[in-house]
Amino acid sequence: MTRTLLLSTALSALALPALAETLTIYTSQPQDQMTEVIAAFNEARPEIEVELFRSGTTEVMAKLQAEFAAGGSPADVLLIADAVAMTQLKAEDRLMAYPEAPVDGIDAALLDADSMFFPTKLITTGIVYNTDLVETPPTSWADLAEAEAAAQTIMPSPLYSGAAAIHVGTMVQQEQFGWEYFETLAENGAVAGQGNGTVLEAVARGEKAYGVLVEYMAMNAKAQGSPVDFVFPSEGVTAVTQPVAMLAGTDAADAARAFVDWQLSQAAQEQSVAQGYFPLGAGLSAPEGYPDLASLTLIEADNARLLADGEAVKQEFADLYGG
Repeated sequence: MTRTLLLSTALSALALPALAETLTIYTSQPQDQMTEVIAAFNEARPEIEVELFRSGTTEVMAKLQAEFAAGGSPADVLLIADAVAMTQLKAEDRLMAYPEAPVDGIDAALLDADSMFFPTKLITTGIVYNTDLVETPPTSWADLAEAEAAAQTIMPSPLYSGAAAIHVGTMVQQEQFGWEYFETLAENGAVAGQGNGTVLEAVARGEKAYGVLVEYMAMNAKAQGSPVDFVFPSEGVTAVTQPVAMLAGTDAADAARAFVDWQLSQAAQEQSVAQGYFPLGAGLSAPEGYPDLASLTLIEADNARLLADGEAVKQEFADLYGG
């Protein structure tokens, strides 16, 4: 009887489907978009079960660092709007190289030389405004600093948003802006919220007339009927590439590589365009209503300085706007 029971159990085990592999992703991409991303990824790879932690880049990084300090993180993949944070993790040996990643069609200047992280899309920061409150839209960053506009301006804080950290860090490196620009904004009444979502909500509700914001949030809200529009300032826009990376020590390396492959695929790039992002792959146009990327001026930053000065920039910003 015992032998029969063991044989029956063994045969039953053989008949069971293979267990799904679990992939844990930490991300700063909005929850509704990540739901779409995971659904599309699972169409291609249904056997991979995805678990998600989503928050602002700064909070994602804080969670990771706390987990590292406690002995290790459950995260397998990181997808955040902050190449500087990725560079920091790379320097700390927290990322896994993937030299075979399918990067054809992506500008080589955007790629990490050691294949530790990979750009997935381009996100620019400019000015959102409420169309019910603003008769003459601003055209430049300088317009936003004028007393009347600044008093009605809200911006995201680099203490919460990776894109905001890069925006502020990039702007203070520019001779035409520097910290004097942010000091003028503060003196004229501008305030800081938390992440980009708080900025969009304040402007869409009419609590503020202007905001500093990533373009896709404003453009998506406009398409959905919100009384907002977006300006790509004449001096240029700051930009992030929302890189994806695998964490060193992952116990789901195959699934992690599959997700990176998918993020760099044509299907994912097409989904990014549908979600309101500038694509990085060759042969794809910007979303409807967006300017041609080639027509924009991208304000360049010294990434080494962004990394070295990151904490000092956050502290200076907090001193000006609170934190």
